[in-house]
Amino acid sequence: MTVDALPRQSERDTAAPGGLGRRQVHAVAACYFVASFAALGLPPYLTAILPGLGDQQGRWAGVLYIVPTVFSALGAPLWGRLADRYGRKRLLLRAQLGLAVSFLLAGAADSLPAFTLALVLQGFLGGTFAATNGYLAAALDGARLSRALTLMQGSARAALVAAPILVGLLSPWIDPHRQYLLMAVLPLTAAVFLSMLPEPGRPGATATATATATAGTEAASDPATDSAADPDPGSATAATPTSAPADEPPGRTPLRVLYGLEFAFVFATIISFPYLIALAEERLPGVSGTTTGVLFALPHLCYLAFAARTHTVFLHRPHTGIALGFGFVALGLAGHAAADSLPAFVAVRLLLGAGLTLGLVCLSVLAAEACRGRAPGRLFGSLEFVSKGGAVAAGAVAALVNGRFGATSPVLVGTAAALLAAVAATALSSRSRQRWSRS
Repeated sequence: MTVDALPRQSERDTAAPGGLGRRQVHAVAACYFVASFAALGLPPYLTAILPGLGDQQGRWAGVLYIVPTVFSALGAPLWGRLADRYGRKRLLLRAQLGLAVSFLLAGAADSLPAFTLALVLQGFLGGTFAATNGYLAAALDGARLSRALTLMQGSARAALVAAPILVGLLSPWIDPHRQYLLMAVLPLTAAVFLSMLPEPGRPGATATATATATAGTEAASDPATDSAADPDPGSATAATPTSAPADEPPGRTPLRVLYGLEFAFVFATIISFPYLIALAEERLPGVSGTTTGVLFALPHLCYLAFAARTHTVFLHRPHTGIALGFGFVALGLAGHAAADSLPAFVAVRLLLGAGLTLGLVCLSVLAAEACRGRAPGRLFGSLEFVSKGGAVAAGAVAALVNGRFGATSPVLVGTAAALLAAVAATALSSRSRQRWSRS
């Protein structure tokens, strides 16, 4: 993986006491990769698993594919609030162990209802995205946090590329259904490594306490200052200071805007995934499964190759980056509707990859900015709820329009959604530049 989360520390961008060092962040990223690998590798093989559970035609594959996503969305806000109250490390370990238990149940299931229940538990007990990001946000701040979030997305992209390949390679020896038992070892291993990491302190709380100590006796007696310096890093009070940090960018993006951008971006990018292979086979008769697999992976490989550099370029102008990201996504999806040769498909997949990279990186920057002064568990729990909601909506709409209008229709719907979002994001970018010019 070429995504570098934490370059050498600068004077402005250092870890707070009680935070995480470079190696520790990379260890968290490795554990996130392990969890993502296990969760993303097996769902593409549901059509091969379900006949052994009584569903001979695999008719329930589409529904079961999104079951973990739905219940992950429903559980994420609850786990996020509990993380803020009882500790982020504890809830991160809970997520990894929840995945392990659900994989064991899925691998041992001998009926469709039992297997479905295991997938429900996978979604509800898992939620490693929110748990991992909440853990990092409790230890890092600003550019360091956004780099770490960029690395976490890189871990997921790498798993999305590699996991289905490994599952396919193992399939001749181990049935994909029973591979759930094997995959349970991965989150268990991750939990062991995570147990060795510290419970992080909140950078904002540390910084506030330092400022209070140096402000003099008059400032120390100010009730507003006392409330901002709550020493408990897990409390809601500590996460809600009365004034913004001095280095916070002016005009911070409102949460509703962040959630709207997240939903729209996930919807526009995910809607093309379920029927990409069918579209490629329709336009490129005789294309091999290996080729379609590479086409599917190209946008994610773009992210792995260019995310770190994109973060550097757009760190201080994320609204511009997200507007460009939506624009490239719209161009790439529109190109899917017209592509009729392998070079054309490669080109439009690379365009989509450019949009995916810009969007994911700039959303990470905006999320890191939104974390300042807020409880990270609750924020990332809500963000995961919105993200999973976008994925479920994309899958449902893709299935509906594909059934009525064919394999081209999902990419056209995605194009329209990305264009509308690009217009909205461009307006936000213009407003953001005006605020900067007045400050």
